[in-house]
Amino acid sequence: MEQDLRSIPASKLDKFIENHLPDTSFCADLREVIDALCALLKDRFFRGPVRRMRASKGVKGKCTALKGRSDADLVVFLNNLTYFEDQLNQQGVLIKEIKKQLYEVQHERRFGVKFEVQSLRSPNSRALSFKLSAPDLLKEVKFDVLPAYDLLDHLNILKKPNQQFYANLISGRTPLGKEGKLLTCFMGLRKYFLNCRPTKLKRLIRLVTHWYQLCKEKLGDPLPPQYALELLTVYAWEYGSRVTKFNTAQGFRTVLELVTKYKQLRIYWTVYYDFRHQEVSEYLHQQLKKDRPVILDPADPTRNIAGLNPKDWRRLAGEAAAWLQYPCFKYRDGSPVCSWEVPTEVAVPTKYLFCRIFWLLFWSLFHFIFGKTSSG
Repeated sequence: MEQDLRSIPASKLDKFIENHLPDTSFCADLREVIDALCALLKDRFFRGPVRRMRASKGVKGKCTALKGRSDADLVVFLNNLTYFEDQLNQQGVLIKEIKKQLYEVQHERRFGVKFEVQSLRSPNSRALSFKLSAPDLLKEVKFDVLPAYDLLDHLNILKKPNQQFYANLISGRTPLGKEGKLLTCFMGLRKYFLNCRPTKLKRLIRLVTHWYQLCKEKLGDPLPPQYALELLTVYAWEYGSRVTKFNTAQGFRTVLELVTKYKQLRIYWTVYYDFRHQEVSEYLHQQLKKDRPVILDPADPTRNIAGLNPKDWRRLAGEAAAWLQYPCFKYRDGSPVCSWEVPTEVAVPTKYLFCRIFWLLFWSLFHFIFGKTSSG
């Protein structure tokens, strides 16, 4: 399919997405099975090291169902976890209990696709996975099962969280060295951040994801996380287009050009957190001063999605530079597709900017009032 994508004219990319990305029939089958699994896991009790816990819900992460292969997450939220530390400290025990429950579900119900729980890698493993496959369709999806503190029981997904919540997250209530390791807690916020986007933008994300998978097949690991490319696509659209109907080839080219400029990337969002709370503001300034690339998780400011190894980006950037010469970035007459004008960094407000503005206004008012008094 790499040959198909890179040789297709820019004007045909939308048709390519429609025909090849994703295979919707298998996604529909998977959705039914995962919904059934979530329903069966809900309200089951899990034995914890101190007390029994109940699964409040199961949430499936996005399924990148490209031809014949997929990876996805299934997050099991437990309502008796009281804070992030519980999730970190009890991970191994919870994984064993969830595996036990999955085995019971596997034997209690027949599914239309093959359901296979994977063995734990070690007795103290903190990872669990299962596979769903449809042999007649030659397709398979591997799910990683992740226990999580039910953060969204405490937050309204449609409103910006109280910034004290993030202050607690980045202060002493998050164990030292564990920053960025609580991504499962933020699954709901992260999903909503992507799912609320226009349909065509989500199609562009699928195209970029497909390109990333082709690069991974060719280059192997390590590469930057796929989620970093998805966020880069959202960023490119927000700063370069913001319209619901746009030229797909332009958006695709813009993302690949940003990949080649990885050393300059400093990207963040203020949808869920911002600079108004002093403690959060100071932490954000520290994060955004770190070596680039920096792409902060829009839901969790402790996590740099870009990762810590620029060599991963260098390998992907080389492939992106080669792709920019392919026919998929040219029109039928041979003319090149132009990218959107997108900056490589988001401006960071000056530290204590709001305090400075306040004092400036105060002194201006002070001189205005007392200046008039003295002149009178």
